Amino acid sequence: MNSTIVNFLDNIPTSSKEEIFQTITQNENIKIERIISYGQTTPKEYWYDQSEDEFVLVLEGEAKISYDDKSIYHLKKGDSLYIKANQKHQVTYTSNPTIWLAIFITKN
Repeated sequence: MNSTIVNFLDNIPTSSKEEIFQTITQNENIKIERIISYGQTTPKEYWYDQSEDEFVLVLEGEAKISYDDKSIYHLKKGDSLYIKANQKHQVTYTSNPTIWLAIFITKN
């Protein structure tokens, strides 16, 4: 397997009407993504309820993530959050742009 250098801050479009999701690598247990948000948020009536754990790191920008228990996490550049599987959550704010490193972990 060849090694590849990936700079998560390279080639960032200046704007987009849609969030950009780019899978860097994945296998049956892990998926690593770069997500670029431009002010997008989760619809108020929708809650993410995923079967895998998720680790997010804000590389640039800011974001707020709310849990269904009404707790709110304000993430700034360099902040990370570990979201356990089936923890209902919403993204309620993103700056323009917010660049995320997201790692999804599937437990067997």
